[in-house]
Amino acid sequence: MTKSGKPCRAAATEGGLCFFHANPNKAVELGRIGGKKNGLLRVGLDPLPNLDNAIAIRDTVARLLSDVYSGKLHPRIAAGLAPLMHLQLRVLEKTEIEKRLGKLERLMREGIMENRKASAADEMREKVEPGPDSA
Repeated sequence: MTKSGKPCRAAATEGGLCFFHANPNKAVELGRIGGKKNGLLRVGLDPLPNLDNAIAIRDTVARLLSDVYSGKLHPRIAAGLAPLMHLQLRVLEKTEIEKRLGKLERLMREGIMENRKASAADEMREKVEPGPDSA
């Protein structure tokens, strides 16, 4: 009988009960094993390095592939990390582009200011210094 009072639908053993009703502690034990296996805490895995550049991400992907192939890492975990590492790579690329664009904009502003200063200095010189035609 199940907890709801209905007959168990599992096949009966020689004793007339299904395996788990005949061995209730076995169900608890197997459930505990499954819970440990599917838990989030992984012991023995090396921590991920700082993924602050494309080379670090490339090396980490290579390490994860090796770990999956050797059985040290479950493929589901690697599959969960893959989109996150891809996102990190895209963020790094965008950050690099923004830095380079900012530098170019700063250099352009400085160049424009230098040109304005040079033009203003030339105008001042023309006003202050008499030209060769004014003699």
